[in-house]
Amino acid sequence: MDLIKAFDELPLIAKIIFALPGLDIIWAIYRIAKGALTNNLVMLVVGIVWVFAGTCICWILDLVFLILGKNPIMTE
Repeated sequence: MDLIKAFDELPLIAKIIFALPGLDIIWAIYRIAKGALTNNLVMLVVGIVWVFAGTCICWILDLVFLILGKNPIMTE
């Protein structure tokens, strides 16, 4: 719970930095934790997939959504 709250309260620049290649695994861990906490199986599976796909291409989606002022995909 504290991890999710801490990520939700991060300033935008920190969220954008965490969406860069190589660091996007942090958002994958966030998705896994939030999916497990909220019993959301879809978010949990997306988080697990994001660990592998996020380092290749999915980090771009997180970065674009954050720049547009929204939350990263599948974190709501």
